[in-house]
Amino acid sequence: MATERPLKIAIVAGEESGDLLGADIVEALKRVTGREVRLVGIGGRHLQALGLTPLFDGGEIALMGLSAILRDLPRLMRRISQTAGAVANEKPDCLITIDSPDFSLRVAKKVRAADPAIPIVHYVCPSVWAWRPGRAVAMKPYVDHILSILPFEVRELARLGGPTGTYVGHRLTHDPGVLGAAKAQSLPRDLSDDRVKTLLVLPGSRRGEVRRLAGPFGKTISILRARGHRLRLLLPTVPHVADLVRASVASWDEKPEIIVDPERKWQAFGKADAALIASGTVSLELALSGVPMISCYRLDPVMRMAQRLITVWSASLPNLIADRPIVPESYNEYVRPHYLARQLEALFSDTPYRAWQKDGFAEVARRMAVDRPSGEIAAGVVMRCIKGANRE
Repeated sequence: MATERPLKIAIVAGEESGDLLGADIVEALKRVTGREVRLVGIGGRHLQALGLTPLFDGGEIALMGLSAILRDLPRLMRRISQTAGAVANEKPDCLITIDSPDFSLRVAKKVRAADPAIPIVHYVCPSVWAWRPGRAVAMKPYVDHILSILPFEVRELARLGGPTGTYVGHRLTHDPGVLGAAKAQSLPRDLSDDRVKTLLVLPGSRRGEVRRLAGPFGKTISILRARGHRLRLLLPTVPHVADLVRASVASWDEKPEIIVDPERKWQAFGKADAALIASGTVSLELALSGVPMISCYRLDPVMRMAQRLITVWSASLPNLIADRPIVPESYNEYVRPHYLARQLEALFSDTPYRAWQKDGFAEVARRMAVDRPSGEIAAGVVMRCIKGANRE
């Protein structure tokens, strides 16, 4: 096997999370095949460490929210054409597009039109189960297979008539930080009323989220203090919004300890009694860590107008995976500090409310379990697609 020609893999990954997934699958391809893997396309530091020279900075396509996409549409369209042309010219054994569907799936469509013989695998199912379900059918002509990171998505793709999907598992289920936090959460814990409660505050990793939620979160904390609670506030964040977070919490009655270091973030997860969060992937991190939480979101003006297109019954990933309400959610005008404070009080103590969440988190972990590493399962799918296209 070692004497076989190298595999040439085209990859498109903009977000940091996508870059990690891409690196994971490339390393697994090397292990599974015993072959060298040569990379072309777009990716961040993890893929670059494996030999990728990106066409341009992947941060350019790491846009979230309809408003941001509309603002940058002309530049994005140029980058889409540039990327698709470069991939088609390289004639890779497979194109793997990762997340960022508004960019990467447009690249996939153009590559399929330019060279129908190139197999195309998309990693991270677009949220067709949440809104715009017609995207599932639309993907089928130019996506050969979807690698799903949520267990219910394969069923939803089939129901909606989309491409074939495989659940490969989620990296969080075997992340050392999550596992360490979960172990800490499983230890006996003082839940007496008069203790100092450790509250995680997570107002989001995007600037708009922080601006919309920092105010109500600060008021919630003031109400908890006024109701007699002694609090220790821990606020893990990411470097690109850390300065905004510091400015946003400067007026709070109680100042949180702002944490940027990833290792200290997981330590904070292990210590927390409860969390007040912006809805997003962090809800899954907390669920797998065993931290009870309240989830909030305030949509930007453009997304508010598109709100009627949302078809899913919950926006909380733990709820969707367990297929029952576990995490309470407050949205838009219902992000009310007096209500949030009382919900958090019910999670601070040994209540049925807290036990309900803990039991739900165990169900989430059970449903997400896989028998092999995610990258290895994903690599197997990619190789089957390559063999099916007779490109070995």
